[in-house]
Amino acid sequence: MRPEQNPFMKMLVTGAAGFIGSHLCERLLDDGHEVLGIDNLSAGLLSNLPRNEHFKFRKLDIRDEKSMLPIAKGTDYLFHLAADPLVKESAERPVDSFEINARGALNLLESARKHGVKGFAFTSTSAVYGDAVVFPTPEDYPIEPISNYAASKISAESYVSSYSSTYGIKGTVLRYANIYGPRSTHGVMHDFYFKLKKDPGELFILGNGKQSKSYLYVSDCVEATVLAPRRQKTKFGVFNVGSDTTASVDEIAEEISSLMRLKPKRKYAGGKRGWVGDVPKMRLDVRRLKKLGWKPKISLREGMRKYIEWLGTLPVQTK
Repeated sequence: MRPEQNPFMKMLVTGAAGFIGSHLCERLLDDGHEVLGIDNLSAGLLSNLPRNEHFKFRKLDIRDEKSMLPIAKGTDYLFHLAADPLVKESAERPVDSFEINARGALNLLESARKHGVKGFAFTSTSAVYGDAVVFPTPEDYPIEPISNYAASKISAESYVSSYSSTYGIKGTVLRYANIYGPRSTHGVMHDFYFKLKKDPGELFILGNGKQSKSYLYVSDCVEATVLAPRRQKTKFGVFNVGSDTTASVDEIAEEISSLMRLKPKRKYAGGKRGWVGDVPKMRLDVRRLKKLGWKPKISLREGMRKYIEWLGTLPVQTK
């Protein structure tokens, strides 16, 4: 068992078959806990799920209020990761984005309230800060979403805060930067890798390539996700989860090309945003999280190498 971890507990993880959720399930099991994972498999994969006698899985949709209300029975702690994470698509399907990200969170909070769950961790996003002008951006910076995705996450954050105050559930909001690593099936690194596999000679880049953001490897993200709720002293807390460094889209393209031993020509769509709702600059202030004893261990270069190696085990996409 890891130092200072809680005694054996029953954990509920939503989005368990997804990228970060599956890694979190493995970590909780490694810590000696029993885990129930739920996922509707709209994006998650059964192959991501742990093979462990202390892990159980149920295929459920967090939008289904009837099936969610009893789900937290017997649960000590709930990690809510299930979400519709696609910013661009949230502009095309705003109601779906709200139903999954906001209504789904409320359904789970109701289950947590009914069954006396001790704590509720919600994974939010750096996108809540919109076009911030202060970098690194602290947790108390005004939240001004520029995408429907971010707006739906803010709504859920507010309910975590209100349920914490009203019903005494220890609430933790984790605002993620760009998380990458094995099992991630979207994002700029994933996109560039498969574009170059299809056409090694040219790389099409959305926006102008100058977008600059923080990237964090998945194992460092999971460490923060487990540690923050455990060491949080207040009943409700908000924590940025990201790196101290940033990289531009052009720099990501250069590194991936180098790792693949390619020298493609770059073609740009133009404009400072890659798509509607894209935040062109993002760097989070993570001092609050570091005060709890957290520190990232994987550099961007090392993490990208690990991720590219994993992507190399997958079949080339044809879309």
